[in-house]
Amino acid sequence: MTESKVKVVFMPSGRRGNFPVGTPLLSAAQTLGVDIDSVCGGRGICGRCQILCMEGSFSKHGLVSKVEHLSPISDAEKKYSERKKKLAKGRRLSCHTLLQGDVVIDVPAESQVHRQVVRKDVEHRDITLDPCVHLYYVPVREADMHDPKGDLQRLYEALERDWGLKDLDIDFELMGQLQAVIREGKWTVTVALRHDVGNKSKRIIAIWPGFRGEVYGVSIDVGSTTVAANLCNLVSGEVVASGSLMNPQIRFGEDLMSRVSYVMMHPEGAEEMTSVIREALDQLIVQTAKDANVPLDQILELTLVANPVMHHILLGINPVELGGAPFALATDSSLTLRASNFNLSISNGARVYVLPCIAGHVGADTAGMVLAEEPQLEDEMTLLVDVGTNAEIVLGNKNRLIACSSPTGPAFEGAQISSGQRAANGAIERVRIDPETLEPRFKVIGCDFWSNEPGFDEQAGNKQTKVTGICGSGIIEAVAEMYLSGVISEDGVVDGNLSERSTRIQRDNRTWSYVLHQQGDSIISVTQNDVRQIQLAKAALYAGIRLLMDKLGVDKVDRIRLAGAFGSYIDVKHAMVLGLIPDCQLEKVSAAGNAAGTGARIALLNASARTEIETIVDRIEKIETAVEPKFQEYFVGAMAFPHKTDPFPLLFATVQRPPKKEPSDDLGEEGSRRRRRRR
Repeated sequence: MTESKVKVVFMPSGRRGNFPVGTPLLSAAQTLGVDIDSVCGGRGICGRCQILCMEGSFSKHGLVSKVEHLSPISDAEKKYSERKKKLAKGRRLSCHTLLQGDVVIDVPAESQVHRQVVRKDVEHRDITLDPCVHLYYVPVREADMHDPKGDLQRLYEALERDWGLKDLDIDFELMGQLQAVIREGKWTVTVALRHDVGNKSKRIIAIWPGFRGEVYGVSIDVGSTTVAANLCNLVSGEVVASGSLMNPQIRFGEDLMSRVSYVMMHPEGAEEMTSVIREALDQLIVQTAKDANVPLDQILELTLVANPVMHHILLGINPVELGGAPFALATDSSLTLRASNFNLSISNGARVYVLPCIAGHVGADTAGMVLAEEPQLEDEMTLLVDVGTNAEIVLGNKNRLIACSSPTGPAFEGAQISSGQRAANGAIERVRIDPETLEPRFKVIGCDFWSNEPGFDEQAGNKQTKVTGICGSGIIEAVAEMYLSGVISEDGVVDGNLSERSTRIQRDNRTWSYVLHQQGDSIISVTQNDVRQIQLAKAALYAGIRLLMDKLGVDKVDRIRLAGAFGSYIDVKHAMVLGLIPDCQLEKVSAAGNAAGTGARIALLNASARTEIETIVDRIEKIETAVEPKFQEYFVGAMAFPHKTDPFPLLFATVQRPPKKEPSDDLGEEGSRRRRRRR
């Protein structure tokens, strides 16, 4: 009799397989190479292999996933909950959970062995410190039988007497604790006063007994892949802790449009995505506060940047209108909201300021980038590019700014690449290819040595830094080096004729691949399809930039700043060799770091910066690439390396251009035979 099998899909990796009914989830995960932690060897003791079963119909995977498709809670899981802290709602120990039917399984970040190396570090920047929230310590006149004034009025009186503060309001929620706090402080209190620029009202949003000398705020960049936060002392301006985590929405789709599609197919999915991102924000804030030993009730201000889809989902707005023309935003203005609306574990009086969006696919994260980089103050024609699954582009100077987005897709982050992975230990991040021998050398994240240096095999051979794949910066350098060394032609075709010179060139069905690393049965290679994915992504970006150049009537840019986690770690020379960015003096091309996050931090620490960015955003002209007739023309030309017609003189003044290949060479051995037969 045929053994009954069920299907399991693990997210966010997307790895899937069919297993016999009764197979432990941990065993299935290990068979598929899913990155899941376990220290106790599946005995249900360590609790590190926790997973979550996703429920619903997943047409993309061809299955319906239900909690009932897993075995009931086991005795081992019950004992773990009694011995340790109770398992969170929906969590299971994969080592003691058996497959009974088709399921989609989410592996949380904390259950993964190789957690992503998140590279959104805080940027150093001079900021004039003038936050919305200030602290004021005052002694309050004691209640008196002969003076009928209320305690609140005596507090107002003290603030006017000692600080000259008038016309104050107070959050109603504080009234219930006001008298107890004043008496606990023996008639001395510290109040936190919030004053928005352009708003005459000043409002008491927190009050503590006695003296408090510190108050804090958090700036957050809600990226489609990574959520990054900086916890700042609003008194000193110091960043006291930083943290980041994977955006849990990845399990609903790698890129923005796939998440919008998920909501279209699962209307209830919008609410679920809102819930998971708000929970992630809370988790991140709590962790950074814990790292800095900061009481949560002293966090009173948040600033947020996000792309439009993340912006809408976070605010609880259905994003489906952003899934098709005319890509209408529910709102493009800045927002100031109560933090309590987001169910955050911070002060009830905390506010959240969300920077304005620019257009349907040019969001508050781009506004943050502009605030940080200040192209509106420059004489030079400045290009800002935030490279991600959806590239956001701003071009201009003090005279005029123009912006657009371009659908680059997830290839730059390692997705859709045969050996691709996110930036984690073991990922190839740097590549060089010898043009004479075609031999590569590379570096992996977590290892100090190049692959041809002594010590590499020992260091990269351990479990933590074993060569596991290639990340975004690695695939950029690999393809650029393949072009410079002649492995691929200007049109991106892997030259099969070179297989006679090097075993690195290997047949891959009807095309050819270039092998970067081979260890046993594990092969990390760059396939013809990988090259095509990079061509499609870089062509979309370059076409968007050319459209903006046309609109401004310029044929060159003077300065380029690459923002975002990916933009910060790609080599600018290799990016230009690919034609990812236009020709420019290499010394004028640099990384801006997490410019969007820096903009959020500026808005947190300087209240007037909020008015500034709101004014600038009103000035920025928006271009929608999807309806521009020249986009396709520019896209086709940009498919070549670095470009079919643009000459890139500045680049090739410092980099040797490889000899142009004849078309017959591009086709490889099999293609050459076909060409000869046609003759």
